[in-house]
Amino acid sequence: MYLSTEQGRKTVNEGKGAIGIEFGSTRIKTVLIDESYAPIASGSHEWVNKYENGIWTYSDTDIWNGLQDSFAKMVDEVKFKYGITLKKVKAIGFSAMMHGYMVFDKNDKQLVPFRTWRNTITQQASKELTGLFNFHIPQRWSIAHLYQAILNKEEHVKDIAYLTTLAGYVHWKLTGRKAVGIGEASGIFPLENDAPIYNTKMAALFENKIAPNKLPWKLPDILPEIMTAGQNAGYLTEEGAKLLDTSGNLSAGIPLCPPEGDAETGMTATNSVSPKTGNVSAGTSVFAMIVLDKNLEGVYPEIDTVTTPTGKPVAMVHCNTCTTDINAWVSIFSELAKLLNADVDKSNLYNLLFNKALEGDADCGNLMAFNFYSGEHIIGLTEGRPLFVHSPESEFNLANFMRANLYSSLCVLKMGLDILFKKENVKIDRVFGHGGFFKNKNVAQKIMAAAIDTPVTVLDTAGEGGAWGIALLAAYMTDGNGTTLEKFLSDKIFSGKIEKTVLPKREDVIGFEKFLDRYKKCLPIEKSAIEYFE
Repeated sequence: MYLSTEQGRKTVNEGKGAIGIEFGSTRIKTVLIDESYAPIASGSHEWVNKYENGIWTYSDTDIWNGLQDSFAKMVDEVKFKYGITLKKVKAIGFSAMMHGYMVFDKNDKQLVPFRTWRNTITQQASKELTGLFNFHIPQRWSIAHLYQAILNKEEHVKDIAYLTTLAGYVHWKLTGRKAVGIGEASGIFPLENDAPIYNTKMAALFENKIAPNKLPWKLPDILPEIMTAGQNAGYLTEEGAKLLDTSGNLSAGIPLCPPEGDAETGMTATNSVSPKTGNVSAGTSVFAMIVLDKNLEGVYPEIDTVTTPTGKPVAMVHCNTCTTDINAWVSIFSELAKLLNADVDKSNLYNLLFNKALEGDADCGNLMAFNFYSGEHIIGLTEGRPLFVHSPESEFNLANFMRANLYSSLCVLKMGLDILFKKENVKIDRVFGHGGFFKNKNVAQKIMAAAIDTPVTVLDTAGEGGAWGIALLAAYMTDGNGTTLEKFLSDKIFSGKIEKTVLPKREDVIGFEKFLDRYKKCLPIEKSAIEYFE
């Protein structure tokens, strides 16, 4: 329940709110929550990754300018709504797109540009480390990037004094503490049976593997400290306060929770932190997080093993591209509307086109789409080429066209989840959906339910996203009072929340399976496009 204006003013004035800030792939969002854990102000900054010298990256200037702009817009909204300036809160939390590679020397100088999750340049490292550890090491994990840099004999490797992620980097600069949450840590290097310790046996294997390189550092010495939800991960320093709030109004000394990845904040924001719960985050990328009651029996290159913010094992299927190509097509239709002098709001255009997809054939009328803007490790692509293909006999109409693009955005996810559900016999009652894909809840839920043959639930808070999730983790640090995160979320946050669940329709499930079979057969077309089209 949202506080009244007067209550909100009191919350801000007394510093009883909590702030969550998340660096997403296309947006940096800041959320201020009140004592009932509802958002009362927010700000956002749009940004875009750059492809420079064969690397997907964001510059340091982009990081800090974006953070400051997002925070300032939230502060401006507080001033507009309540007539006062935000100076203090009870807690702050940071999260960011998972993993990747940020390394610094002994003088805290960044050695190479930030290498994001989107890069698929570590295939050799991923394969060798997976074999060495008998544990799947995805390409985007920090250790894969580090080992690939060693294999490539990159000059900077010998100078590394600290390796972290984007969330860990921002947290370090604002608090002086080199720490990350356990979920984020689990994508830097494998953990010791999901405990807050890096796996000692695997670390020893790694050290032995790289010994011939005679590097001047040991792996444990360059990795961040691991913390779990509820722990205090440091305080906002004077320098950090000025770096975050360029107006100089924000007070130093505010406690920060452990920084986490967007996967962990997605779990938190959907109350999917207990075994046999799960969520799907669908936007620029798409990933499913299934909380396990036991570890997987097999090792699969399609499945990542990470943790919840408290350290419970999670099976993750991560795909690099989801809605990017859909967004591109909607932009084309928007251009057409302008040519026709039609005043169509883009959000309305999305709704029109998504709803039209439901009129299409269950198998999309023999149309085929590939949405790859970058590589996709699950199917062995190092690059991407968006494609649309149909035969002269296909049922080529707008409904099938849109449905094919929606299906295509989920095919790789489906391939990964099939391993969990069919090979590992993982059981789950339903998944919670969130992210930009679910802005049109009705259509997105029906398409997702058809793809994964599982009921899909969207909460009334689904649009709040990961910034709200990390704000909840920040509030849990101060308000948890010894209770578990699971109980805190169930009792204090999600009790009484409105939700809508869509069950999979049998004909849609069968239709998606037919589309997926065709999709797999057509993958050589995509690979040929990568080879021949630059």
